[in-house]
Amino acid sequence: MLEALPRGQWLAASRAHEQRISGFTTPFLNRRHEGRQHPVEDFLFTYYTLSPAQFTRWHPGFGTILLDAPERADWKFYRPATPAELRVTGAPEGVSGVVLDRETFVAKRETAIRFTRELLSNTVAKTGTFDCFGLHEWAMAYKAQENGVRHDYVGLRLGAEGTNQVVESHRIRCSHFDAFRFFQPQAVERNELKPSRESQRGMEQPGCLHANMDLYKWAYKLLPAVDSDLLADCFELAWDVRRTDMEASPYELSGWGYEPVRVETPAGKAEYVRRQRDFATRSDGLRHRLLAVTERLLPEASSAESAESQPPPHPTDHPEAVEGVSP
Repeated sequence: MLEALPRGQWLAASRAHEQRISGFTTPFLNRRHEGRQHPVEDFLFTYYTLSPAQFTRWHPGFGTILLDAPERADWKFYRPATPAELRVTGAPEGVSGVVLDRETFVAKRETAIRFTRELLSNTVAKTGTFDCFGLHEWAMAYKAQENGVRHDYVGLRLGAEGTNQVVESHRIRCSHFDAFRFFQPQAVERNELKPSRESQRGMEQPGCLHANMDLYKWAYKLLPAVDSDLLADCFELAWDVRRTDMEASPYELSGWGYEPVRVETPAGKAEYVRRQRDFATRSDGLRHRLLAVTERLLPEASSAESAESQPPPHPTDHPEAVEGVSP
C-alpha cells in the first residue's frame, strides 16, 4: 500500500532525523578532523561502511511517495511516481512525487535481500544462548606479549598475563564469524565453535552481541528501501551494544568514562547476561521490522524457499551489495 507525504511533512522528518543522529556523527567528525581516536565510539563509523553523510541522508523507505520533491528525482533508486500511484494515495491533482524504484532496486540488490532475509529468519527462529560472557574480546587480546594490543593506545585492565589467565580458565564459545576472525592465532583452537562465512546464516543467534550490533549493517545495506527511523533504531541498539562489548572487554577504559563489567567474576558474568538478554529482546523487534521490508521487496519468494536454495555469495563479495546510496 502506497502512502504520500506532503513536502512540509517529509522535510520535517528529514530535519528530525538529522538532529537525532547528529549527536553521534558530529563528535566523530570532530575527532577525525582533529586527528583524535575514541576506542568505543569510533567503531560504528570505522568498522561499518556507511559514512556519516549517508547516515544523515533521510529516506522514507519502500512504499512512500515524497510529494513535491524534484531535488530527489535523480537520487539513486528513486523514480518519478506515476499518475496512477499518485491517485491511489489521494495526492492533490497536478502535484508530482518521487518513490523508490522497486524493480531497479531488486535487480541490483536481490542477492543482498535474500541473504539478509535468510540470516534474520534463521536468527529469529532460534533461542538465544547466554554463556559466552563476551570472551571474544579477551581472545582478541590473548598473548599480547607476542601479538601486541589491538587498541594500542588503551592498556589491558588485568595486564597481559592476567588477560591470558582469563582466556585459559574459561570456555570460549563464540558463534559469530566476524568476531571469531579477529581472534589471536593462539586463541583460535580454544573456541569450542567453528564459525565460518559459509556457516554464518545457520550459526548466528539472538543472544550474540555482535549479531545484534550487525542489524545496523543489514539495515544500511538495504537503503533506501529501509526507512531512516528503522536505520537509526538499529544504530542506537548497536551503539549500546558496543558500549557493553567494550566494558566487558579486557581493556582499561575508566579514563574514558566506562566502568568495567568484570566478566572474570560471578557478579560480572551475571551483569553481562542481564544486558545480553535485554539486547536480545530489543533486537527481536528490529529483526522483524527488517524482515518485513525484505518480504515487501520480494513478496513472491518465501524464506523457506530461500533457505533451500543454493547459498548465494556473501553480500560483501558483491560491489552492488555495498555501494553507497548517494546520488
